[in-house]
This record gives sequence, C-alpha cells and structure tokens, in this order.
Amino acid sequence: MVELEVDIVVEQLRRPLPGGIGTYCRGLLQGLRALSEQSPAVRLRASRPARGGDPLLAEGFPVEASRLPGRLLTALWARGLPVGFARRRAPVTHATSFGHPPVAAGLVVMVHDLAWRRFPEAYPAHGRSWHESALRRAARQAARLVVPSELTAGELLGAGLGVEPSRVTVIPEGLDHLAAPDLEAATGFLAERGIEPGSQFLLTVSTLEPRKNLARLVDAYGSIRRQLPEPWPLVVVGPVGWKEGGVAPAPGVVAAGPAAAGTLSGLYRLARLLAYVPLLEGFGLPAGEALSRGTPVVASRGLPSAAGACVEVDPTDTASIAAGLLEAASDDRRRAELVSSGAARAAELTWARAAERHVEVWSEVARA
Repeated sequence: MVELEVDIVVEQLRRPLPGGIGTYCRGLLQGLRALSEQSPAVRLRASRPARGGDPLLAEGFPVEASRLPGRLLTALWARGLPVGFARRRAPVTHATSFGHPPVAAGLVVMVHDLAWRRFPEAYPAHGRSWHESALRRAARQAARLVVPSELTAGELLGAGLGVEPSRVTVIPEGLDHLAAPDLEAATGFLAERGIEPGSQFLLTVSTLEPRKNLARLVDAYGSIRRQLPEPWPLVVVGPVGWKEGGVAPAPGVVAAGPAAAGTLSGLYRLARLLAYVPLLEGFGLPAGEALSRGTPVVASRGLPSAAGACVEVDPTDTASIAAGLLEAASDDRRRAELVSSGAARAAELTWARAAERHVEVWSEVARA
C-alpha cells in the first residue's frame, strides 16, 4: 500500500499574530500526531523563518522553508506563480488558509468563513479585495473545500462561484488544544490590572477588530453592570487588530491585552462567564475554549462552536446581548445547565477526530 503524502501549507504560523487560523493549524497538527501510525506522511511548507532556528520544527513534522519572506511569497502566489519550494510537491496539498501556492491538482483548501462578504465595513478595502480574489482562485483550483461548519458551507455554496456540494466537506474544529490552566499566572495577570484575587469578573477574548463587535458588547455590559449581584468588571483579553486603537474607556471595562497560553486557560477557568458576540464567525474558537474549561458562555446566535450549549444572543442588538450577560451571570440554575451542556459539547470536538476527517478527504483526493 502506497503511503499517502501531504504537504500542509502553514504560512499563517509565520505571522506575528496567527489568530484563530493559527490555532486551527496547530490543532490539526496536534490531531495528526495523535493518529500516530494512521497519520499520512506530512511535510509542512512555509516562508523562511524570521531568524535563527525554525519554530515549526517543534511541531514534529519535516519542514520545507522557502528562501523567500512571507509577504513576497504570498504576493507571488496571489499572482499565480508557483514559486517558493525546491522539492517536488506531494500528491495532495492542504492549504490551511487562502495563502497558498497555485496547484494544478490535488489541492484542498480550508475556508474558515466568508465574513468579508456579509460585513464588508468590518474589513479594510485591500483585505476585502485580497480575500475575494483568493476565494475565487480556490473555487477554481481546489479539488475539495473544507469548512468548519454548516453555516460556512451554506454561504460558500450560495456564493455564486459554481462550487458543487460534492466539493465541500464540513469538518468541525477541535477544542482540546488549550494549555493546562495556570491559575497562579492568571490570578497574577488580573492583580496587575487591579482585580483582586478571588474577585469575580466577566471575560471576552478576541483580536480587537470591528467584526468582533466589541463596541456593542461594552455598551451592553455598561447597561447591566449595576444589575449584577456586584459590579463585576469586564476583562477584555486580546491583541489590537485592524481599525482599533484599543478598548474605549468605560466604567468597569479592563483592557488587559494578550495573555500567554496557560494564563488564558486559567482566565477561562476563573471567569464568571465568557462573552463572545462577533458579527459572523465560521466556528468561534474562544467560545468553544471556554466551554472546555467549564465556563458559561454568551455567544452570537448560531455560533458553531457553542451551538446549543450557550446563551444565544443577537450580535446586532445591544439589548439582546445585555439580557444574555445578565442571565448567564446571575441565574444559578441556568449557569449549571450551561456548564453541563458546555462539557458535552466540548467532549464532541477533538482535534484527533478533526484530523481523521481531514485524512479521509486527503485520501479521496489522492485517489481521484
């Protein structure tokens, strides 16, 4: 039996802020390692590392790093130039995002969402243009398009790009990638920001950019803060992204910045609730991560990662968000239900299971 060979393009892991796509990359590799002998022969491909050793080697797979820097490499790929790598490509190439080399056959592309189409105002003009061109290129070239949810599958099939249902496969992401919670580090992180050990707090986690809908969340929190059993603060964790100068000052809102992996895991565990209300998300990792740490979640209606296991709200309606926050923070019976349903949801979503489904897709593409 000929061993399946797959090149995985992980250019996102070269970015200063890999974000949710970076989490998907690392989670997929974690799942492949868990498969052990059932895993195909995988090679990672990316631009040259910034300096010194290559951090991708820590993932445990062979790495082929281009001699070209990331910005130039992805620009050349977008122009249709198959440059960057000296070795022959594997029969299957898996692109973890739209940043990938043009491939004539055997291409599988992960489409995380089409949010720039639904909410164009939440993206810079050059970002919308790049995403749209990349989507159309993937629709033409890919043998299969993987999506993290039925929501994204429906949007992709309705995008008018001629994508047949047989080319689209839904593979939910995993939630078992979090570092062990470092409660001491999390407590210290909070103390440095004026929150005393043992104090309750509400939490939100994301890159700070318009599509994450932080302004409405802060307004909703402000409207119910005095109705909480105590005026617990809202702790905003995450780096600043596009078109955001940071968190606007507001009573009780703590702009905490990014947190290390173990610290973040500890914050999830300690929080009274996690609020995650993006305008549109293909999967919604922070909400799922909080579920896996036993934390009640308030999330946008239909968010795939937390479907059926959270208080669902309308992300465009501040009053709806406010009511959800109050319910999840104050209603003890509802909170117990959320912890139970969240644990069940998190148990369903593992990276080993996601990796198995990816291998199935790759095998089908290799045989075609």
